[in-house]
Amino acid sequence: MHEFGIAYDIFKTAQKTALEYHARQVKRVCIDIGEMSMVNPEQVQFLFDTLIEDDPVLRGAVLESTLVPPETQCTCGYRGSEKFICPGCGALPELVRGREIVVTHIEIEVDE
Repeated sequence: MHEFGIAYDIFKTAQKTALEYHARQVKRVCIDIGEMSMVNPEQVQFLFDTLIEDDPVLRGAVLESTLVPPETQCTCGYRGSEKFICPGCGALPELVRGREIVVTHIEIEVDE
């Protein structure tokens, strides 16, 4: 189950950011998950929620996931969402987007 490793990396990224900016509380962690990444967002959510239970700064943080559709390009000039056969030339297009798992932003509260 590679979802645990992904959830753990998201947790550690949020934790490191909270420490770096002296956060009192992490409110929201937003991520993009590519549809072609072979990751189950519900499992990542469950595991993230489990990891943050014992961290007073992250406890209660919301993990917000956005699914990113695939985007491909081909040497013939085609650019679109066809994943397996280029409609222009019949070749296998290159996947340029839709496989990533990225923390896009983290919302924190700090003392003034």
